[in-house]
Amino acid sequence: MARDLIIGVDAGTSVIKAVAFDLQGRQVAVASTPNRVLLGPDGAAEQDLDGTWTDTAATLRALAARVPGLAARVVALAATGQGDGTWLVDADGRPVGPAMLWLDARAGRHVQALRETSASRLVAARTGNALNPSMQSGQLLWLQAHQPERLARAASAMHCKDWLFFKATGVRATSPCEGVYTFGNFRSLAYDDETLALLGLEAIKHLLPPIVDGTRSHAPLTRTAAAETGLPEGLPVVLPLMDVPLCVLGAGGMAFDAQGGLRHVGCSVLGSTGMHGWVTDNTAAIEPSAEAGYTIAMPAPGLRVRLVSHMAATLNIDWLLRLLGSAAELAGGAALPHAQMLERLDALVLSTAPAQAVYHPYIAQSGERGPFVDASARAQLSGFSATLGVAGLSRAVFEGIAMATRDCYTALGALPEEIRLSGGAARSLALRQMIASVTGRPVRVSNREECGAAGAAITAALSIDSHASIHQMLPQWVDAYLDEAVTLPDPGQTALYDQIYGQYRETAQQARAPWQALADIRRAHLDAAAQEIR
Repeated sequence: MARDLIIGVDAGTSVIKAVAFDLQGRQVAVASTPNRVLLGPDGAAEQDLDGTWTDTAATLRALAARVPGLAARVVALAATGQGDGTWLVDADGRPVGPAMLWLDARAGRHVQALRETSASRLVAARTGNALNPSMQSGQLLWLQAHQPERLARAASAMHCKDWLFFKATGVRATSPCEGVYTFGNFRSLAYDDETLALLGLEAIKHLLPPIVDGTRSHAPLTRTAAAETGLPEGLPVVLPLMDVPLCVLGAGGMAFDAQGGLRHVGCSVLGSTGMHGWVTDNTAAIEPSAEAGYTIAMPAPGLRVRLVSHMAATLNIDWLLRLLGSAAELAGGAALPHAQMLERLDALVLSTAPAQAVYHPYIAQSGERGPFVDASARAQLSGFSATLGVAGLSRAVFEGIAMATRDCYTALGALPEEIRLSGGAARSLALRQMIASVTGRPVRVSNREECGAAGAAITAALSIDSHASIHQMLPQWVDAYLDEAVTLPDPGQTALYDQIYGQYRETAQQARAPWQALADIRRAHLDAAAQEIR
């Protein structure tokens, strides 16, 4: 039987997916398993390390049940996953407590204190990234202050994909991704002692795994992991980048003109969060901001992706659907199934008048991280009257996500010539139209169902030399999945949104002091309640 399949795994925050691709980039089959997030009252957001590996192995076995002869056909495995966070492992390879996820809010105070010093600007200049509570640096500072015994027991500080690679191969390593943009230098793609000193984390340097380039190296699947996954012992296992840059790759964010020059194309990955940015080959011209943003290596020499991420994209739509469902139940009816509600909501938003209210989509419990970082930021609806109905409210929520998209691109510089959209929200006609009209740019959708897993598989193909370069792979693996239809801006609405956008930004800026005051009040109330219980 021919060895003609590559498996890409994408271990997201809420779902783990395993996808089989043929060597031409066609998706053969997919299997998925829900991932469990453990939320705590203090802003904790954690996952069980063993549970994540067990669920990943089960997902691979489920994929084998869908693909006849998978074990005999697979040539490589690559597992990407959610970025940031802290996955501690001891010297024996055992977890040291649960993983702190990227959406864990406990490091907020430590990060804010660091951001108020000169170190914030200096760290951004070296790492290419602004400090935010999602990063491992702030979480390690929190652990130093609150759970030092955990750090004392740890031998390695990993990220999700690093943990999966370790469980599959027994090798402790990381890719030139989160470790570099947190503790290193974005130009050299190496750890940096000066950065560690600025962060006050010199003492944890021994926890940082070696950096390996997954496009050029791999390790064999161990006998134990082979038994757990159903895949053959010795299978090449590749350590790719985290999910976001691979989604950018898989969704068409790396685009070249006829002469081979890199185009200024934007890529927005709209899932629970929103990631927005573009790929650049001009590293020397990058001017990192200490306010917000990421600079991340791409799996190709000399390329970086500049990204700004807001914490909540479809989380806002989920909230809206829950609100509408609760209203239906209160009226004595029953909430419609999620998919049916989304379909009706899409049509409702497109049929109603624009700009009936202004909505800031800062609904995440951990606040906002782009284009500004503020753990106390909260969603707000303003500028409406008693005439605002369900249709106007729904449209305002969609417009707010589009405004946040424009806000993130604006923080990076000039708006791109075109925006390529992926993620669950890309299926929404209404949201595509909102983004096109709010940004004034055409929007194309990637029909690639699993962009992150595809990016991981591309990395694996390069690692095992089944393809010569990413440039060679793009036409079949990426470009073929871009929708021929383009959503164009509505010129009249774009002119209106240009005016609304200025007010959107100004209102958010003015709200930062009240957000902080409300956060202080809530914290004092919770502390008082805790004292009463004790």
